[in-house]
Amino acid sequence: MRRRRRLMELTVMCRYPLTTESAMKKIEDNNTLVFITDVRANKRQISQAVKKMYDISCSKVNTLVRPDGVKKAYVRLTQDFDALDVANKIGII
Repeated sequence: MRRRRRLMELTVMCRYPLTTESAMKKIEDNNTLVFITDVRANKRQISQAVKKMYDISCSKVNTLVRPDGVKKAYVRLTQDFDALDVANKIGII
């Protein structure tokens, strides 16, 4: 089981960034990016995936599973990175 989780690919763990109005407010106010992730991914794996995919470091990851069964991850960036700049680089904004 442990080996299977390690083999999960980065794109499978972090499927796509969320671009809703509330996610945009998080980007502007809290320096936080919001991603839809795999339900089996844990906080440590999400943090490593975001770090490798976008070359940023995160200070904190909060997760929740929505009622429709999809996992959402709130990735708070360190003070060195601005979430608005990263969102522009990714193509969210």
